[in-house]
Amino acid sequence: MIRSAAEFGALVRENRKRLGWTQAQLAERCGTGERFIVDLENGKPSCHLEKSLIAARTVGIDLGDLKSATSPVAPEADDDLGFLPRFS
Repeated sequence: MIRSAAEFGALVRENRKRLGWTQAQLAERCGTGERFIVDLENGKPSCHLEKSLIAARTVGIDLGDLKSATSPVAPEADDDLGFLPRFS
C-alpha cells in the first residue's frame, strides 16, 4: 500500500525510468510542467492530486496497483493509521 507522497513519487519515477522517459518527456505527455514531475517524484506532499493521477496513469500505474506496489503489509496492520503524520 502506498503510505506517503514519497512512496507514490518513487513508484512514478520507477515506472517512468522503466519506460525510458525523461522527466521532461513525462511532463509533455501529461500536459504538465517538468517542475511538477520533479516535485511529484520527490514526494512533495502538496502536489495536485489530479495531475498526480494523470502522471501515474501515463506511466502505466493502475490505481488497483497501489495496494501491492510496496512491500506486503500484514492484514492486521492494514487498518493501522499510525504511519499518518500528526498535526497539532
